[in-house]
Amino acid sequence: MKPIYLDHAATSPLHPKALEAMMPYFSEHFGNPSSIHSFGRRTRHALDEARLSLAQTIGAHPDELIFTSGGTEADNMAIIGYALKNKAKGTHIITTVIEHHAVLHTCKSLEEQGFEVTYLPVDEQGRVSLTDLKNHVREETILVSIMYGNNEVGAVQPIAEIGAFLKEQGIAFHTDAVQAYGTIPLDVEELSVQFLSVSAHKINGPKGTGFLYAKKGYDLKPQLFGGEQERKRRAGTENVASIVGFAEAAKIAMEDVQEKRQRYFQFREQMIGIFQEEGLDFSVNGHVSDVLPHVLNISFKGVNVESLLVNLDLAGIAVSSGSACTAGSFEPSHVLSAMFKDDEKAKSSVRFSFGYGNTIEDIEKVAKETVKIVKRITAL
Repeated sequence: MKPIYLDHAATSPLHPKALEAMMPYFSEHFGNPSSIHSFGRRTRHALDEARLSLAQTIGAHPDELIFTSGGTEADNMAIIGYALKNKAKGTHIITTVIEHHAVLHTCKSLEEQGFEVTYLPVDEQGRVSLTDLKNHVREETILVSIMYGNNEVGAVQPIAEIGAFLKEQGIAFHTDAVQAYGTIPLDVEELSVQFLSVSAHKINGPKGTGFLYAKKGYDLKPQLFGGEQERKRRAGTENVASIVGFAEAAKIAMEDVQEKRQRYFQFREQMIGIFQEEGLDFSVNGHVSDVLPHVLNISFKGVNVESLLVNLDLAGIAVSSGSACTAGSFEPSHVLSAMFKDDEKAKSSVRFSFGYGNTIEDIEKVAKETVKIVKRITAL
């Protein structure tokens, strides 16, 4: 069987058209976009065009986009930058227990600097309660950071409802939209978010670039010091080639976003249907309907997930676990542990994530191979 990649939530292959768009900026168009001569003006024009194109994908003004090295830097910039800039207004931040570590570890860092952070719990479907959030907001609360869609189980949060409430309260709102961007239409005004993080390599763009949307009027304390790039908000020469590739990948992603969503939901139904037909004892983790279409997290009862992953890899199938293996020890992921009291369920979870290049035939092959491996493991 040909190798099949179903780990697009981890990273995605570079789209050929994105690579094609990037190539001239590795060779003839090499100028520094901050230079005033013709070489610099050429790359500055490309940078401006990419910024405009990317801003339009989320309904933002081009000046509100800050190019970063990816989602992690964008999260750090939003949370640390806004917290330090507005420390005089308050030192309380709210987030959730299932955030990406780029948010959780950033919040922990701020706690060491005197900030107080509230980590909201989630239900068994991975969703946060708006009522719970309202109950934890107080006078000193200056920022809330809640991810749009979870990278492990795909649960989508009620971002628009949360944004509307926080707007009334005058509290800044950041969402990590790294997994949602390109699969769900996003409009920053409709969502009432002031900060939004995106990464290129999740949408078939290059690794090492992303952006932070920062609404006009919401200032950040810079975390990098040097030149005056990105309107003095993020020093350092911009990665023009990658940003051009990012813009091209985003353009492609937005052109077929609805068709892509339907295709991925079809993949989900196909895989789940085969598992049901074969009589596997499994459960789907995450919300039934409010879910990222490309992420399918499943627990197989009685299955050691490490054995399952190894066997799938030997069969040429790349998927991942919602759990982390570190130095020989096996611990369930923080997301699944937050959702379930049953550690065994958390330890038997596998994430299938779909993307560019996958076909319905691929999904059928992976599902049937998974069935064979699960039955073999549970028969031992």
